[in-house]
Amino acid sequence: LCITAFLVGHVNKEGAIAGPKVLEHMVDTVLYFEGEKNLNYRLLRAVKNRYGSTNEIGLFEMCEKGLLEVGNPSEMLLSGKPHGVSGSCAICVMEGSRPILAEIQALVSKTLYPVAKRTVTGIDYNRAAMLLAVLEKRLMMNFCAYDAFINVIGGFRITEPSCDAAAAIAIASSYMDKPVADDLIAIGEVGLAGELRSVRGIELRIAEAARLGFKKILIPYHNKININLKDAEIVLVKNIGEAIAIAIK
Repeated sequence: LCITAFLVGHVNKEGAIAGPKVLEHMVDTVLYFEGEKNLNYRLLRAVKNRYGSTNEIGLFEMCEKGLLEVGNPSEMLLSGKPHGVSGSCAICVMEGSRPILAEIQALVSKTLYPVAKRTVTGIDYNRAAMLLAVLEKRLMMNFCAYDAFINVIGGFRITEPSCDAAAAIAIASSYMDKPVADDLIAIGEVGLAGELRSVRGIELRIAEAARLGFKKILIPYHNKININLKDAEIVLVKNIGEAIAIAIK
């Protein structure tokens, strides 16, 4: 079967071709494959869909037979999570209308350089710097002489602030060299005063966390909900200090 495709561009008054966004306006759906080139996983995201929703995503893995869909992204991203090791905390983020669980890790170690290094992968660098500053100011943790490395496992990119609580707990866990409970997950945005702010889709996040076996779910105090879970405990937390005290014993 032979298919002929015509790509039509736009020429402006100066005789120059306009950008590729012109093609996006012409078609019904625009899909992007996202992910690091050295990783097997790819995220399929619809940035335009004239006849449907752009809230859904797909996760695919490159195998011997080609790209195969990952049926349970949360389970895949949490596979291999270390037990009893400091600097690791589970997170739950919303990709469109879909809750996905992942693992965020932090390593805080004494620096050998005049200026401490900050290496961040998977979350916004400025967001990570803000969390370090909040922990220094509100909880008196001194990171000036420590390098900080923060990473989201699996090459997953998180753009929403609901991962703040888990990232801060992972940083504090590595700083104190005390592990976070394996069955604990933290959800919430951290403000500059150290408070935990409410996040959207909290019911879906809690249901996904409980489905994968997490027994203690930390959520912001202002996200009060009426959900009764048989095998999981929902803990309402007002600030990051309370969250760290609960998560790290």
